[in-house]
Amino acid sequence: MKIKTLDKIGGVIFLFLTIAIIVVFLSDTSFFEWAFTRHQNTLSWYIRPLFIIPIVMGAYKKSYSLIFFSIFCLFTSMFWFPKPEIVDVKVIEFLNFEKTYLTSGWSIEKIIILAMILAFFTAIISLTWSRRWYGLLATVVIGAFLKVAHSLLFSGGSGISIVKPAILGLILCILVIYFIFKRKK
Repeated sequence: MKIKTLDKIGGVIFLFLTIAIIVVFLSDTSFFEWAFTRHQNTLSWYIRPLFIIPIVMGAYKKSYSLIFFSIFCLFTSMFWFPKPEIVDVKVIEFLNFEKTYLTSGWSIEKIIILAMILAFFTAIISLTWSRRWYGLLATVVIGAFLKVAHSLLFSGGSGISIVKPAILGLILCILVIYFIFKRKK
């Protein structure tokens, strides 16, 4: 079997695993609560934006396996770390907002947000695939800004807790994209 065929099969496997973990996450209350308890560990908040980098690398190498493995890791990384012994009040408040947001049913606003998230991932993959670096940088910056703005606007003061991880992740993503762009010039 050709490597490209294996790569596509791997990509499909990780796509379905990602969909499966999201379905379990949203349909199994005990798993949902367990995942959010572990998500109180802010290490997961710092690592999640960094998965943009291997997604970009996967698109750069035109590897479906790397792209969808990285997306799978992004979604599952929220529960990789143990629950911390001490949790900041703002972190608890923000996670309570997220839990309520995810379990309160669908609205036009949520459909728009979901469409924007899917558009973000589609854009970073297609812009990297086609080597449109300025568009990629703009998309990553706009995506980080919108994530922070949405969190601050809809969760109140507790949204401030995601600003530092989002900005650090953005800076690292920009540096890696810049390095790839400069290397290929």
